[in-house]
Amino acid sequence: MQQADLDEDQGKEQLNGQRRRPVDTTRPATVAAVVCPVATGTRGEGRDRETRLAEAVGLARAIDLDVRLAEAVPLRRPTPATLLGKGVVERLREAVEEQAIGLVIVDDKLTPVQQRNLEKAWQAKVIDRTGLILEIFGARARTHEGRLQVELAALDYQRGRLVRSWTHLERQRGGFGFLGGPGESQIEIDRRLIGERIVRIKRDLEGVRRTRSVNRAGRRKARLPTVALVGYTNAGKSTLFNRLSGAEVMAKDLLFATLDPTMRAIKLPNGQGCVISDTVGFVSDLPTHLVAAFRATLEEVIEADLIVHVRDISHPDSERQRLDVEAVLHELGVSEEGAESRPMIEALNKIDALTDERRETLEARCATGAERARQYPVSAATGEGVEALLEAIGDILGRASETREVAVPLSDGATIAWLYRHGEVRSRHDDGDLARLTVALDPAASAQLERRLVEQRPVEH
Repeated sequence: MQQADLDEDQGKEQLNGQRRRPVDTTRPATVAAVVCPVATGTRGEGRDRETRLAEAVGLARAIDLDVRLAEAVPLRRPTPATLLGKGVVERLREAVEEQAIGLVIVDDKLTPVQQRNLEKAWQAKVIDRTGLILEIFGARARTHEGRLQVELAALDYQRGRLVRSWTHLERQRGGFGFLGGPGESQIEIDRRLIGERIVRIKRDLEGVRRTRSVNRAGRRKARLPTVALVGYTNAGKSTLFNRLSGAEVMAKDLLFATLDPTMRAIKLPNGQGCVISDTVGFVSDLPTHLVAAFRATLEEVIEADLIVHVRDISHPDSERQRLDVEAVLHELGVSEEGAESRPMIEALNKIDALTDERRETLEARCATGAERARQYPVSAATGEGVEALLEAIGDILGRASETREVAVPLSDGATIAWLYRHGEVRSRHDDGDLARLTVALDPAASAQLERRLVEQRPVEH
């Protein structure tokens, strides 16, 4: 056992030594460079170079990094060893050394080998886009559920990077007793420990899913429909959520300012109640395992009665962002086939940032064009257009309701109050000792009303 402990200590020293060698620890890790590889061919086509670079810098600054160098570099053909070409790597090495940069963010996917080779070449810590997003998520998670989801995504990411990352992982440990044999290699131990932790986290998150399912069942029983706000990160979802609900969710000009979901009950202009939820923002090239890790949170979107896609209409890449959000929704199972059961409308946010000409064109198009009743120009910051959006939400949720005429004795105040509480009373006329109401009820409430009326009918003898 003493020899095994000694081997373990030596293994840790070897790992630490190998991690230190490619990184100059005298450089502060908060001083960063952002390198954005931009394909000159079809790879990555469709997104503006400057917009991509600005987003990558915004992601870095979201965790308070001091970005000293930001550059979009052309990428004709990925290099297996370093992704970037030899000349680009050498030129960036000089810039990194000159500005004492301790962290380089490559806004692309890096293999473990590419990451290690770039660290050796630049003498600085290197992370890719996925690693950066995981760092942001880890800094933003506040609830137990959020931290579990971040850890699950991080472990899944780490498990794929054990292969050939460090030579000590291939060294085998001795077995126990006389029958232990050569034992496991360090990489097998690490994989097993990560696998066991992933199983435990998934089990905990399954409990979260069950709790959310119970909560949704309670809302359905109380006939409270759910409206989910989705959108690209920094599109203004949290600001709009605060405007609609009167809540005080953190809303800043910051990517991924909100990570943990928030829900509030609100009253619509037609008197109908609903629950509105603010979810994590999406981003381009969001890794699949991140979507899988946050499925417990995003189930609120899947189960919503109405999805409001909040778009930053003032952003130069707004249309491309729309496609990115729709791609994630499709991955979650929210597709055109489900549009009838989960209608979706767009809140075109930040109209206050548009020029007068662009704003007039947008408002005219939404009022008369094909987008009418599907797109609603709003400004979450000033409140413009928000009332019209709320009315549209009420109309859409009300379409699923059945309108019927009901005659209730005026003496039955409990039933009249029940109708006002569980339905949308559109008209009322008192005729003698009867109250005649036109009321919109969802199928469950309509069935409950039938039972209520049957129970109150006098029994014939």
